[in-house]
Amino acid sequence: MPSKSAGILAFRRTAKQLEVLLVHPGGPFWRNKDLGAWSIPKGEYEADEDPEAVARREFREELGVDMTATLRPLGDIKQKGGKIVTAFAGEIDIETTNIQSNTFEIEWPPRSGRKQTFAEVDRAEWFDLRAAGAKINAAQRSFLDRLAALNDAASG
Repeated sequence: MPSKSAGILAFRRTAKQLEVLLVHPGGPFWRNKDLGAWSIPKGEYEADEDPEAVARREFREELGVDMTATLRPLGDIKQKGGKIVTAFAGEIDIETTNIQSNTFEIEWPPRSGRKQTFAEVDRAEWFDLRAAGAKINAAQRSFLDRLAALNDAASG
């Protein structure tokens, strides 16, 4: 059975356009990766957990900020490795320079016997939809399209 994750595609409206908040994974594997490496803040959950509650928890753990806005479902996608991601959209405007992410520990360098701790998310940034399309994990791009459609429906 594929693993499941839930997350939030945070957005804000500026005078010019709609912008979305993406996070860059921390740790040595992602250090020099950019295009296609960014993601919505998300995390895995078990079958007995509520995806929206998990999405809110993961947002707080990866950014250090509570998502208090009403969330709108964006549906599911299947990533390349088989993981199913359920996303919600929520409007919020936060400062990205002071995010506080949870951490994880791995053996680094490999086979060194030394454990090192890394932030799960090393940075977060706001992007317009076009730039976000280049930055985000390819499978998650459809969440951007779904958010744009929701925004168009709400403003039209």
